[in-house]
Amino acid sequence: MKKTILASAVLLAISPFIQAQEKIDLDDVVVTATRTPQPREQLVADVSVIDAETIERSGQSTLIELLQTQPGLEISNNGGAGKTSNIFLRGASSNQTLILIDGMRAQSSTLGTTTIENIPTAQIQRIEILRGPATSLYGQDAVGGVIQIFTKKGAAGAHQYASVGIGRYDTVKAAAGVNGQLNQTQYALNLSVEDTDGFSALDTNQANLKDNDGYRNVSISGQLTQTLAAGHTLGVSILNSEGDTQFDNRFNATDYNSRAKIKQQVFSVLSSNQMNERWLSRFRIGYTVDELKSYDEFGAPIPSRFDTIQRQINWQNDIKLPMGNLTLMYDRLEEEVESNLQQTGADSDYTNTKRINNGYVLSYLANINAHTVHASYRQDHNSSFGTQHTGGLAYGYQLTDVLRAYVSGSKAFKAPTFNDLYFPSYFGFPTSNPDLSPEKARNLEASMHYETDKTTVSLTAYRNKVRDLILLDVNFIPQNASQAVLKGLTLAAQHTAGPWIVNGSIDVQSPKNEDTDLLLVRRAQRNAKLNVAYQQTDWRIGSEVVLVSHRYNDTANTQRLAGYGLLNITADYHINPQWKVQARLNNVLDKDYALAFDGDPSAFGYVYNTPGSNFFINLRWDSN
Repeated sequence: MKKTILASAVLLAISPFIQAQEKIDLDDVVVTATRTPQPREQLVADVSVIDAETIERSGQSTLIELLQTQPGLEISNNGGAGKTSNIFLRGASSNQTLILIDGMRAQSSTLGTTTIENIPTAQIQRIEILRGPATSLYGQDAVGGVIQIFTKKGAAGAHQYASVGIGRYDTVKAAAGVNGQLNQTQYALNLSVEDTDGFSALDTNQANLKDNDGYRNVSISGQLTQTLAAGHTLGVSILNSEGDTQFDNRFNATDYNSRAKIKQQVFSVLSSNQMNERWLSRFRIGYTVDELKSYDEFGAPIPSRFDTIQRQINWQNDIKLPMGNLTLMYDRLEEEVESNLQQTGADSDYTNTKRINNGYVLSYLANINAHTVHASYRQDHNSSFGTQHTGGLAYGYQLTDVLRAYVSGSKAFKAPTFNDLYFPSYFGFPTSNPDLSPEKARNLEASMHYETDKTTVSLTAYRNKVRDLILLDVNFIPQNASQAVLKGLTLAAQHTAGPWIVNGSIDVQSPKNEDTDLLLVRRAQRNAKLNVAYQQTDWRIGSEVVLVSHRYNDTANTQRLAGYGLLNITADYHINPQWKVQARLNNVLDKDYALAFDGDPSAFGYVYNTPGSNFFINLRWDSN
């Protein structure tokens, strides 16, 4: 049900704008493509949505496994739930894709990635995936695209829910929440817990490593929004997710129980004000926290600690013009990192621990008869690497009632991380490079979309050239040393025929280092996804197929990760309007496959394990 987009997730943030734009249908609106609500049939960008029903059916699957079912997305994982995970959007690396949670950046400034393995699906209501560069709207790091996660929010009425499920690997999940509206106040409170014994992260017979590496998570999210007057709201939202994960370190000489404690926090206050019939002002202020404490044999008993806090201010003004809409925006990001590297063996801590970025955005969107135009320009002033200019231009045309096309071009950049720029030396040997420049990208794409009430088909071609790639030299010091070309073709389709729903995608891509003509690490040239579901009034049964061609675990393309195929089966049954039983069987054929290696398995290295055939049964109660 990709076309179903639950309006309650975005209603609080965009309702004043929608009141001014009455023709917008809340059931078919996305906001990530332009930072404003836009009907999907007018988009000039490649976007897909994962709705609440799909997320609810994900069962024991992690967020990255859920994302893997979408067009243009690949994943890697270091040995199960709660372990280091990466996503590759259109062949871009994980730190070249921006992840937002309720409109807020949620990255580690040291690694440049989001700890996506610690975000529980039980807290998520909707996910929007924008494929293609979007730095001119969102700033640094949106080279491959943007993934925006919306946590559960309040809506009209009063609603309570609770669920509990069990599965293989002694997995237990439970969630409960309340949300609704009382007079002029909307509210939501959601709690989730997860506990799994997991399996050995590494595929090995080595006694000190062959043990179960479990994961535990406790998360809470909440939201409170008050309507102060017609068109004026003030809201606060928070997500706190704390995980404890065990992992294998192949360099351990004893059976030391390596583990990590992970904490993510997102907090924001949003004031949305319809100043007049043409001007909507939205002011958001907040912060995000990413904390990692890693307990390992090397540093015992002192854990290595990496903490990031990102303070953010965004003031967006949407102005309705006689023809089209103008967006003026100020976007401030303050990054600060803390560590105890000197305590764990480094010559010092980070040589610089703070940087500030001020961004200014001008965006114009117009739908004129059969034509759609979106133009954007952004200027970023960063205290570490100076000024960057990015822009985007897209044009779409409605060829017939059911056929439309668009072309677009854009520029983007990825900022060097604090590890790249300021990581301390060890025993006098440097490990970072303060003279690095941002990676820069230029993207061109074209797309055709066919859409009727029952069928949608899209074909998108893209070419994204990234220069000044940051890679390690022979002395393991990062340098702007190379360039890559990410090009490909994505075919996506969905069809409904009575009780049958079929959707899927095929990606053919070439994510290569242009200097060596070798594939980028852990990126495939072909992947396909297929979902087939049969639905009646009280029950639904579905299947998912994921096919991925071979990849390489190293830049030299010598460590081959074999291709693989997975089959998953889901089933739902409504006992009555309030109670529902959900079942899920992942990796039905018990395929043995790998998403990543730790070192070279042909020498001193291991394969990271992946789940075998595993089941999950969930009982859910909804008050309405």
